Amino acid sequence: MSYKSWIEETFSKRECVKFIPSSRDLHRCIPVCQVCQNLIRCCCGRLIVEHSWQEAPPPTFFTGPEQDVSEEWSLELHTRASPTNAYGTIAFQDSAARVCRAKFVRVAVDSKPEALLQLMLREWQMDRPKLLLTIHGGSENFSLPPKVKQAFTKGLITAARSTGAWILTDGINTGVSKYVGEAVKSFGGHNLRKRNTIGITSWGVIDNNTDLIGRDVFRLYQPLGNPLSKRSYLNSFHSHFLLVDDGTLGKFGCQEGLRKKLEKHIQLLKIHTRLNQRVPIACVVVEGGPAIVSTVLDYVSSNPPVPVFVFEGSGRAADLFAFLHKHTDTDRQLAADIREGFLVRIGEVFGVDRKEASRLCSLLLECMDHRQSITIFDSESEDQMAPDAAILNTILKGTKASAAEQLSMTLAWDRADIAQKNVLVYGQQWQVGSLEQAMLDALMMDRVSFVKLLIDNGMTMSHFLTVDRLEELYNMPQVQADQFLHHLVEDVKQTSLPLGYRLSIIDMGLVIEYLIGGAYRSTYTRKHFRTAYNRLQNKEGRRVSTSFLSEQKMGIRSKSQWSGSPQDPHFFRTAQPYKCKDQNVLRGTSEKAVWNPGLCEAPLVFSFNFNDVFVWAVLQQRQQMALFLWQHGEEALARAAVACKLYRSMAFKARQSSMDDHIAERFKAYSLEFGQLAVNVLDCAFRQNEKMAMKLLTSEMEAWSHFTCLQIAVSSCHRPFVSHSCTQTLLTDLWTGPLNMRKNSYLKIILSLLLPPAILLLEFKSKAEMCHVPQSHEAIIFGRDTLKSGETHDKTHMAKKDAEHGLPSQDRRLGSRWEGLFPNLLHIVSWMTRLYEFYTAPVVKFWFHTISYLAFLMLFSYTILVKMDDEPGVQEWLVILYILTTAVEKTREVLMSEPRKLSQKLKIWFSEYWNFSDFLAIILFLFALVMRWHAEPYRTVGRLAYCLDIIFWFVRVMDLLAVNQHAGPYLTMITKMTSNMFFIVVMMAIVLLSFGVSRKAILSPDEDPSWSLARDVVFQPYWMIYGEVYASEIDPCDGGQPCAPASFLTAFLQAVYMFFQYIIMVNILIAFFNNVYFDMASTSNKLWKYNRYRYIMTYQDRPWLPPPLIFLSHVTFGLRAIYKRLNGSTEGDERSSGLKLYLARDDRKKLHEFEEKCVQAYLYEKNQDLHSSQMNRIRVTADRAEEMCTMVGEISEKVNIIQDNLTKLDSQLGQLQDLSALAVDTLTLLSASDNLHQEEARLAQSQLIQTSQHVLPHSWTLHRDGSEYDVSNMRRPMCKSCKSTPPSLIKGYILRHAPHESHLGIRGSRGEGEGQTEEGEKELPDAHHPRELCVGVPRSASLSTVLHLHGVGNHLSVFTDQTPYESRGTSPCGSPLSFKIADGGLESPHYKLWSCDPHLYPNREEIDMEEEEGSEDEQIVDESRVRDHLSNL
Repeated sequence: MSYKSWIEETFSKRECVKFIPSSRDLHRCIPVCQVCQNLIRCCCGRLIVEHSWQEAPPPTFFTGPEQDVSEEWSLELHTRASPTNAYGTIAFQDSAARVCRAKFVRVAVDSKPEALLQLMLREWQMDRPKLLLTIHGGSENFSLPPKVKQAFTKGLITAARSTGAWILTDGINTGVSKYVGEAVKSFGGHNLRKRNTIGITSWGVIDNNTDLIGRDVFRLYQPLGNPLSKRSYLNSFHSHFLLVDDGTLGKFGCQEGLRKKLEKHIQLLKIHTRLNQRVPIACVVVEGGPAIVSTVLDYVSSNPPVPVFVFEGSGRAADLFAFLHKHTDTDRQLAADIREGFLVRIGEVFGVDRKEASRLCSLLLECMDHRQSITIFDSESEDQMAPDAAILNTILKGTKASAAEQLSMTLAWDRADIAQKNVLVYGQQWQVGSLEQAMLDALMMDRVSFVKLLIDNGMTMSHFLTVDRLEELYNMPQVQADQFLHHLVEDVKQTSLPLGYRLSIIDMGLVIEYLIGGAYRSTYTRKHFRTAYNRLQNKEGRRVSTSFLSEQKMGIRSKSQWSGSPQDPHFFRTAQPYKCKDQNVLRGTSEKAVWNPGLCEAPLVFSFNFNDVFVWAVLQQRQQMALFLWQHGEEALARAAVACKLYRSMAFKARQSSMDDHIAERFKAYSLEFGQLAVNVLDCAFRQNEKMAMKLLTSEMEAWSHFTCLQIAVSSCHRPFVSHSCTQTLLTDLWTGPLNMRKNSYLKIILSLLLPPAILLLEFKSKAEMCHVPQSHEAIIFGRDTLKSGETHDKTHMAKKDAEHGLPSQDRRLGSRWEGLFPNLLHIVSWMTRLYEFYTAPVVKFWFHTISYLAFLMLFSYTILVKMDDEPGVQEWLVILYILTTAVEKTREVLMSEPRKLSQKLKIWFSEYWNFSDFLAIILFLFALVMRWHAEPYRTVGRLAYCLDIIFWFVRVMDLLAVNQHAGPYLTMITKMTSNMFFIVVMMAIVLLSFGVSRKAILSPDEDPSWSLARDVVFQPYWMIYGEVYASEIDPCDGGQPCAPASFLTAFLQAVYMFFQYIIMVNILIAFFNNVYFDMASTSNKLWKYNRYRYIMTYQDRPWLPPPLIFLSHVTFGLRAIYKRLNGSTEGDERSSGLKLYLARDDRKKLHEFEEKCVQAYLYEKNQDLHSSQMNRIRVTADRAEEMCTMVGEISEKVNIIQDNLTKLDSQLGQLQDLSALAVDTLTLLSASDNLHQEEARLAQSQLIQTSQHVLPHSWTLHRDGSEYDVSNMRRPMCKSCKSTPPSLIKGYILRHAPHESHLGIRGSRGEGEGQTEEGEKELPDAHHPRELCVGVPRSASLSTVLHLHGVGNHLSVFTDQTPYESRGTSPCGSPLSFKIADGGLESPHYKLWSCDPHLYPNREEIDMEEEEGSEDEQIVDESRVRDHLSNL
C-alpha cells in the first residue's frame, strides 16, 4: 500500500454537519434578516456560510417564543469523519539562516494512537524514542528570567540530544512552545533532521490552516501573520506536527485527550531492541495557568506515576508548586496563616475568585501527596546540578525501577555520568549476572562510556568473556557491518552462506587468517581448540557457556583434571584425537600450559581476553570502541599493528567487491589512525628507553600466532612504522650483528674474509649490548661467550647475562658446566665463538655471498663467451654446481617458511619479484643444461638458452645494490616507474600497431602469409620512436621501381605517426617519469628503509656459506633435523621460525609494564595537547565569555532593582520630611497662638499683607486674579494649600519666577548676584523701629516668613540664619528635602517676626553678629550632613 493511500485510509478529519447556534438570542430583526442570519456562529465556531451542506439544506431561523434552541452541540452527533485532506511537508519562511521543514498531518480527535505511532516510526522514519519529554506550561507569551531561560533551553535540548528523546509540545509559536523552538534553534545543532520535536495542536486554532490543505504536498508557511488575529501560528523549529481536528474552529484544548493517549502508547514501546525496559516519560512544567494544576495531578496520580520536573522562577503555576513543595517538606499540612496567604497569592496569580482559589489550592495539596514524583529545579541555587542531569535523575527516581532497570535506561540513553552518580554506587545490590548482561549490552550497543564505567567498577574480561558471548557479539544484528562480515566468510569458505547462518568462532578465526595473511594462525583455528569446540557441540547439541575453554586457554588446569575417564565432562572439554607429540616447553612458556603425556594436549594460547574483544570491535567496524579497548590490556603496540593490518585488508577486499567507495575510504582512514597510533607509542617508548623499545619490536607474542610486532607491521605494509628511528636502529644492529665497527666496515669485512686470521683483531659487542637483538635458533643453541681475553666470570653473573639474552636454563647450566670442567679451553671456545659470530653476521654473509656471486658471474660469462666443448669444463661445472645449490637453497627457503600449507608457502614466496626472477633463471638454466648434453642442433639451443639465462643473473646484481643507502632509493624509483608505465606503453603499442599494419599493407599488397609479417609490422615503426625515420624509404617511388598503388599515403601516415608517437606519447612518458621521480624523491628514503627489512631478514636466515659450499650447510641442517626427529626433541616450527626475542616470564612482565607506562604517557601527552590546542582554548574562552555575559546580565538586573528601590526609598523619605515639616509648622503656630502678644502679631501681619502689594503664586491660594485679601479671608486657603502643594514644587516655583529675589545664585553668575544685592539694599527702608522693620520687611524676608507660616520653611532653610544681602550656594545635599529649622527653634529671628513686638526684636548689630555666628555654625552642620548623606548613599 502506498504512503498516500495508507494515510487517507487510516486518518480522517472532522467537519460540522449541523448548525447549532452558539447564542439563544438569534437576531432582533423582524421580519427575518438574511444579514443577521449569516453573522450567527455555530457552536463549532464557524458561520453558517462556512458550513458545507451536502446532506441537508441550510436551516432558517425564526424568532418567537416557541423556537427551541436548547440542543447542545456534540462531536459524535454533529460532525462527520472523512479521509484527511492535509498532510505533507511544511517549509517555514521565517528563517534565513536555516531551511526549516517539518512533516504534518491532519488527524481526527478520535484517531488511534498506535496508527499515529506507526506513522511516525515507519512513514516519517523517526528514530525510536528512548525517552519522552512532554512540555506543559503557559500558552500565552510570557518572559522568563535569563538564568531560568538558559537552564530550561540548554538543559532540555542537552537531555533530549544525549538520550535520543522525543519532545511533545503544543507546537504553537507562543508560550512555552516558543521557548522550546528557541532552544532547538540555539542548542539543537545544524542537523535539523535529527530533531524529534513534535507539536500536537488543534487544527482549528491555526491561522491560515487552509493553506495546508493538500495530499502529500509541499507547502510554504509564514509564521508571522496578522497580530490582531486570535488564532495561533506553528513554531518553525518543530520537526513534526499532529494537527488534531474535532470539527471546531478557534477553540483550544481538543488535542489534550489524544496527546495523553499517545503518551501512554509510547510508554509501551521498548527503549531498545535488546532491552526489556519501556520508554520512560517525564513532564516538564514551565510557568502555566490553572489547567496545569489538574494536568500535573493526573500525571503524578497515574499508575505508574509520571515524574514531574518544575522550573522554579518561571512564574505562575510553577512558582506555586515550588512554594508549596518547600513548605510541605516536613509537614504535609499548611499552617493557617500560610494557607490564607497562599490563597491570596493564588487569586492574584491566576486572577480568580476566592472559591476557585480554594479549589486550586486543594488540587495543589493533592499533588503534594505525591511529592516524591515532583522535582523542583531552582536555577538560582549554587548547589543545583546541571538541568539535563537533574531531568534524567528525576526520571530515574520517579520510575521506581530496580537497579538493573535503571542501568538499562541509562545504557539506552548513553549517559554514563548519570549511571555513575545514581546507579553504580557503593552498597548497591545486584542480581547475579546483571552486570555481565549490562556489559554485553554495552558492547553490542556500542556504548564506550559504559564499557569504561563497568571496567572501572571491577568488571574483568576473563570472567565476562565466554565463547557463547563472543559468538553473540559476532552475530549481532548490524546491517552494513554484518553483511560485510558475511561476505568475508563467504570469500574464505568460497561458498554462499544460507539465510540466517550463524557465524561461529572458527569462522572468525578463518576470517582473521584470511585478512592478516602470511603464516598467521588464529587461536580459533588450531586443532585442539576446534576439537574441543566440536565435541561440545556434539555432546550438548548447542553452544553452551564455555568458561572452561577460557580456563584452558589460560593454562590453569591442574594435572588431576586431565586424568578423568573419557566419560568425564572435563575430558570432553580437553581431550584431543590427534597423535601425541612429545614437545618441550620452549623458553618463557612454561606458565602457559600443563602437559599430559597421555593425551599430549597442545596449549591453547589465549592469554589476553581484551585481544578478542578488540578484534571483534575492529571486524565490526566500531572504531571508537576499538580505540578504547586498545588502551586496556597488554601488547598495545601489537594490537595497533594488527588493527592497521585488518583494516587495510578489509579496504582492499571492499574495493575488490565493488562496494561503495566511502566504505573502502573509511577502512583506510581507520587503518591510518591505528597506524599513526602505533608510531606514536613506539616514538614515546623510544624516547624513554631505547633498549626496551627495541625489545617491544622483536619479542615473541604468543597471543598473536607467535609473531613479533615488527613482523605484523611489515605484513601490513606500515612504512612509517618500519622507517621509524627505533626500527632502523634495531635493523642496523641486526645487520652488523655482534660486530662493533663504525668506520671502514666494508674494508674490514672483505679483508677478514680474504685473511681469516684478521677476524681475531676485530672488535665485538658485549652481551649487554646485544640483549635487545634477537638471535636465530642456531645462535642460541651454539651459545656465545662475550668474555674478553683473560676475563673470567662467576656462575651468577653468567646466569644473569644469559637471562638477559633470553637463553634457556638448559643452555645456562650447560655453559656453567663447561666452564667448571674445562677451564683451559675457555680461550679456545672464545675464539671459536668469535669465528662463528663473524661468519653468521648478516653483513658478513652479504659480502661473502656477493663475492661468490660476482665470481659466479665471471665464470658464467667466460663459459658462454668461449667455445662450448662437448663435455663441460671446470668453469662450467662450477657454474652448474652454483646454480644447482642455489636451487636447493630456494627450495629450503620455501619449505622452511612459516605458512603451514605448501600452496600458501609458494604463494608468499612467489609474491617477491626477485624470487620469481630466480625461479625463471633456474628453470631456463636447467632447460639449457638438458639441451647442452644432447648433440647438435640441441646443443646450440642449450647455448642460446645459456646466453639468455645470464641476463637474469646480471639483473640480479641490482638487488645487491638495494642494500646500499644511496643506490637503494634509485632502485625503488626505477621499480615504481616500471610498474606504473604499463598503461602508457599499451597506448604507445596501439598507435604503433595502427601505423605499422596500415603501412605494411599499403607498401606490400602481394605478401604471402608468413611470420615475417609480424616482424615487418612492428620493426620499422618501433625504431622510428627513437628517431630512425628510414629517410630512403619514405618515398618508395624514388628508385625508379614500380610502387604500389596509393603508396604516397605512407609518407603522410608516417608524418602523423611521428608527430603523435614521438612528440606526444614520448613526451607524456617523459613527463610521467619526471612526475614519478619528484613524487618518489621525498618518499624513496622511507621506501628504502621499509625494503631494508626484507634484505636484512634474507641474509639473516641464509646459511653463511655461499653456493656451491652452501651444500655443506644443507647437509648439516639435514643431519640435525634427523637427529632431533630420532630423539623426539622436535620443536615447533612455528616458534623456531623467524627472528624473535624469547624472554623469560619476569622479563616479559617488565616489558609489558614498560609498554603500559608508555601508553599512559602517550595518552597523557595527547590529552595535554588536546586541552592546549587552539580550538579548545577558543571553546573554553567562549564558554567563559558566555558565563560572564550571564553574570553581567544578572548583575545589571540586580542594579536596576536596587536603583528602583532607592528611588522608592528617596520618595518615601521626602514624604516623611514633608510630614515632619508640617508638624513643626503646626507646633510653631500653636506656640505663637499661646503667646501674650498674639493679637498684636496678627494685627502686624494684617498690616504687612495690606501694604506689601505682594502677588502670591496661584498655587498658594484658591484664586488666580491676584487681588488683595484680608487675613481672615486668606488664612484658610493658605493653610489648605500647604497640604496639597509639595514643597519641591514651591521651591521650583521660587527658582523659576523670582530669580532677582533669591540669594542662592543657582543659575546666575557672581556679578549678577552682586547686582541683585545692591538693588535690594536700595529698596530697604530705614528700619530704626521694630514695627517699621516688621512692616517694611524685604520681599525675600517677607517671603521667607510667609513660607514659614504656610509650612514650607523647611524647604527654604537656606534662607534662614542669613541676611538678604548675602549670596549663598545651593544646599549641600542638593535635595529639596533638607530640613534645618530644628537648630533655631523658636529663638530664630524668623520666628520672632510672628510677634512684631519691638522689645522682642534685637537691633541691627546684634542681628549681624548672630547671623555671622549662625552662618559659621550652619556651614559646619551642612558639611557634616553632606558627609553623612554621601556615606549613606
